[in-house]
Amino acid sequence: MSLPVNKHRNIVVGMSGGADSCVAAALLVEQGYQVTGVTLKTWDSPDKVAHPWRDRSCCKVGIAQYVAERLKIPHHVVDVREMFRQQVVENFLEEYAAGRTPNPCVRCNEKVKFGALLKAARDLGADTLATGHYTRVHYRSGLGRYILRKGVDRDKDQSYFLYRLNQEQLSRTLFPLGEMLKSQIWERVEDLGLPADEMAESQEICFVTQDNRLQFMEQEMPQSVRAGAIVDGDHQELGRHQGVAFYTIGQRRKLGLSAHSSQQPLYVTALDAENNRIQVGPESELYHARLTVRQLNLIQARNLEEWDQLKVTARIRYRAAEVGARLRVLGEDHLEVLFDAPQRAAAPGQSVVMYQGDSVLGGGIIESVFRPVS
Repeated sequence: MSLPVNKHRNIVVGMSGGADSCVAAALLVEQGYQVTGVTLKTWDSPDKVAHPWRDRSCCKVGIAQYVAERLKIPHHVVDVREMFRQQVVENFLEEYAAGRTPNPCVRCNEKVKFGALLKAARDLGADTLATGHYTRVHYRSGLGRYILRKGVDRDKDQSYFLYRLNQEQLSRTLFPLGEMLKSQIWERVEDLGLPADEMAESQEICFVTQDNRLQFMEQEMPQSVRAGAIVDGDHQELGRHQGVAFYTIGQRRKLGLSAHSSQQPLYVTALDAENNRIQVGPESELYHARLTVRQLNLIQARNLEEWDQLKVTARIRYRAAEVGARLRVLGEDHLEVLFDAPQRAAAPGQSVVMYQGDSVLGGGIIESVFRPVS
């Protein structure tokens, strides 16, 4: 891999302490950059980690400092705990309480991580940032815009999480791992003196340090524990739930409906926070032919009208397969996505990201979902 060394001699690397960001820093040092590592302190874990290499939190300060010492580069810690709580954690709690399913990693990248790291870069005399994400960025002169592209390792591609980055952020960020495979990263981890067999991948919800999300919700928002009815499609009560915030679209387990007379499994098909009600139904009711989207971020287009009637592929979750779709503009910051084939368990609050080939067109937050017309 060869990077444009002469273009940005001074560079800040966002070092979370995970394998990927540590290797990104090492590669840039080898390429001749003057590298400074920066780790964002986002959250305090209430428990000490017995085996720090296996710490699954997002930002492992101690490991990042260790790697910086090995690489002989400066390292700084930036405290963003207050911002992180306000912008990510509180939104996470409020969205679940409203019967929506948030994606905290998407929001953190947009509202906290890239802004704070780029500010740190400026403060340290570096205009450019690098991170360990598996994605790529290129300037497309014909459009006059920076384009986000999938990482070469499609199993690790993280473009879904970065679709909300703006042109300024894309123009000032390098992704050294975008052309690499994860297998290559593990080889470099051992070169850094890190135990590859013990380095855990970061978990998606880095601040949920209890055993699970439900415990975290109960602790942070006790008012979310509010019993209500579980109903079927005819609004007949089948059971009771402990609070809308504790359930997600597509959930089957822990509904307490095993004794129900239905001959087929029941899934959560809708969450009605206003009436404190959960609707369940057969798996067939989880499939959605179209959805509406707001809070849009356009990467390749200059205005939303360019998306009207556009054919794309779309992804409704990070690990979901892309599917063909057609876009229809409904108004300012309001879009309809019509899928070629119905999608399972699309959830309001999640992100839908649109692609053409390996390029990210942009995306938005799912507002409403609609089942096929029978």
